[in-house]
Amino acid sequence: MAVLRPMKLTVTNYPEGMTEEFEIENNPENPADGTRRISFSRELWIEAEDFMENPPKKYNRLYPGNEVRLKSAYIVKCTGCRRDEDGNVAEVFCEYDPATRGGDAPDGRKVRGTIHWVNAADCGEAEVRLYSNLFSDPDPDGAGKDFINCLNPDSLEVLTGCKVEHCLAEAVAPANFQFLRLGYFCVDSCDSKPGKPVFNRSAALKDSFKPKENK
Repeated sequence: MAVLRPMKLTVTNYPEGMTEEFEIENNPENPADGTRRISFSRELWIEAEDFMENPPKKYNRLYPGNEVRLKSAYIVKCTGCRRDEDGNVAEVFCEYDPATRGGDAPDGRKVRGTIHWVNAADCGEAEVRLYSNLFSDPDPDGAGKDFINCLNPDSLEVLTGCKVEHCLAEAVAPANFQFLRLGYFCVDSCDSKPGKPVFNRSAALKDSFKPKENK
């Protein structure tokens, strides 16, 4: 698991100073790939886009009053957020249900959303490079066109301060991974160093939520 645009999530009713571990599959589609242990504590990192105060319909992530499943950990209920002096959301608050360890509700209640996370207490930091189409024109070599003018200025986005599972902090090339919900990434063979990893996205995944555009 990796969080590219981190937002702090504080589980307010989780005991301070407590840490526990969960077992998670390495590859949900191939049990033979085994499992690994991940840690969980009161402060976590989630994707900033996984929280909205006033969400549109069919948004099944965190918003005040809604429950989501933290992958392989607990079901949590969002209780609000804290804004900084500029009015931006700086921290999200939630409460966990201790009876849902592993992510299942013993009372059978349905929870639609599942989001990924990393433990703020032991995660690593990484640089992540998101590559998209090199050209903004589907036919840059067409008649009368200068392919230089067809270059996409947003073909590379570099993100720093990304949060990754601690086991990824020491990854070396040519290792490659699927980051849950985000896409496929490989370790950069030139710039990545143990403890300061750099990951390049080789393929994106489709987002399950697409807000409707106003017309």
